[in-house]
Amino acid sequence: MPIYMDSHIVPGIEAKHAAEAHRKDLGVQDQFGCRNMTYWVDENRGRVFCLIDAPNEEAVREMHDYAHGNVPHEIIPVNGKVVEAFLGRIDDPETYFDPSEPGLEIFNDPAFRVILVIGTKNAGLLRHTLGLDKVKQLSSLYYDTVREQVKKHEGSEVEMKGDAFVISFASVSMGVECALAIRKALHIAAEMIDLRMGLHAGLPVDQSDILFGKTVRLAQYLCTLDTKNRITMSSIVSELNKPDWRKNEGLQESIRRLNASEENSLELLIGILDTNWRNPEFGIHDFCQKLSISKSQLYRKCKGVIGKSPNALLREYRLLQSLELLGKGGRNVSQTTFDAGFNSPSYFIKCFQQRFGLLPLSYVKISNIMNQKQE
Repeated sequence: MPIYMDSHIVPGIEAKHAAEAHRKDLGVQDQFGCRNMTYWVDENRGRVFCLIDAPNEEAVREMHDYAHGNVPHEIIPVNGKVVEAFLGRIDDPETYFDPSEPGLEIFNDPAFRVILVIGTKNAGLLRHTLGLDKVKQLSSLYYDTVREQVKKHEGSEVEMKGDAFVISFASVSMGVECALAIRKALHIAAEMIDLRMGLHAGLPVDQSDILFGKTVRLAQYLCTLDTKNRITMSSIVSELNKPDWRKNEGLQESIRRLNASEENSLELLIGILDTNWRNPEFGIHDFCQKLSISKSQLYRKCKGVIGKSPNALLREYRLLQSLELLGKGGRNVSQTTFDAGFNSPSYFIKCFQQRFGLLPLSYVKISNIMNQKQE
């Protein structure tokens, strides 16, 4: 059966209340074909998250409704291994007993996590710029350093896609210190591979159909910012990390801290690009319409948050997407031109060469060689 995680918004919830509700769920689970695996309760945020092996979402709702009437606000399908990577477990942790509640197993384990996304310059471009031997050396240093520091700072490697890591931390301070330690350990190598890190924090189920979907997505957005600081921190991480600022005063210049307004602008801008970059007809006028602002307001917003003009941002986003498209086997330059939102192959080739220092066809050849070696 599939596994689901649901989210309950319960202001004023206490650990013993969640434990009692879980006990009631266990008492009726067989009637609905469900298996309640575990749950997380966050008293400070008034949230409970249940992990349930069930035939479908409706069975989850009906079981909760019958057991105690607390129907979930959201339910998403999840992968058990991914849940364990993000949250550290898929079974109940150690419990304690309240003398006033005989036999009730209670635990208070919040599901709030800090997510660190780490990215580098595209591997094919690095090979073109630095050569195969240097790239191998730098890649080995990068992977070893990241994994060493993640282990040292009690993080969990959730995913590695290409050269990008997604790391989960239960502690805000550990997440921030890990990012700083990686930056410090790589030193000059960080500049050579164009290391970028984004830190955000959130809950596992929050208006997304993917576990920690919104949190990971914003952390990825933070890595796109044109900043010399290399580490970009969301407003919530910055706020929660305030007490620890002095511990790393010598490295604070490595961090850019977004405020809530900048963060909101970033989500809006990149969200619109995510949806429309493939459309060659989508331009600055359409951008303004979707945001209901003038061209001058759009320019200020883009420059203030991302450091690029709207035209440069749109072109850069399409070019970065073209790298991924060209890296897939069987794609030619003409097809990629239009799939990446460009109107003209000649203009695409010109922009690509100006931005990356090589022709698209040369990049395809490098990618093909790299793909063959990985097989």
